This record gives sequence, C-alpha cells and structure tokens, in this order.
Amino acid sequence: MATLTDRLPYNVAGRFYVDSTCIDCDQCRVIAPENFARNEETGTSYVVKQPGNDEEIAKCKEAIDSCATASIGDDGE
Repeated sequence: MATLTDRLPYNVAGRFYVDSTCIDCDQCRVIAPENFARNEETGTSYVVKQPGNDEEIAKCKEAIDSCATASIGDDGE
C-alpha cells in the first residue's frame, strides 16, 4: 500500500497520489491517462489531475488495483 509520507512532491494536491515505490510500469497511465502522467526526469508516474467525476474516480481506483507495486494511494474524500 502507498505511503503518504513517501508521496512524490509533483503529485497535484488531493486524495489520490503516487509514492516513491513507483517502478514506471505504465499501468496507471494506460487505465487513467487524464489523471496520471510520467515524470521524465525520475521515471515515475504521478497524479497530474485529481478525478473530477465518478468515471475518473473509478478509473483511479482501477489503477490502484492494477498497480504492481501498490504505489498509488487514496486518502479518501
């Protein structure tokens, strides 16, 4: 499970985040491309936009379930 204290600094503020255990597998960006992006300098994903509707929330939750390293966190609403 993602750790809030390891949250990457380039995540936008909000409930979803990626922590430093990300291995850049690309799953989250495939599942929710509007919400996740790749930091080219670090080779990690991060939350570029918090979900704005139920569909995006569902996709972010699917990304959490698909994350091989459990690097995506959800602090709730």
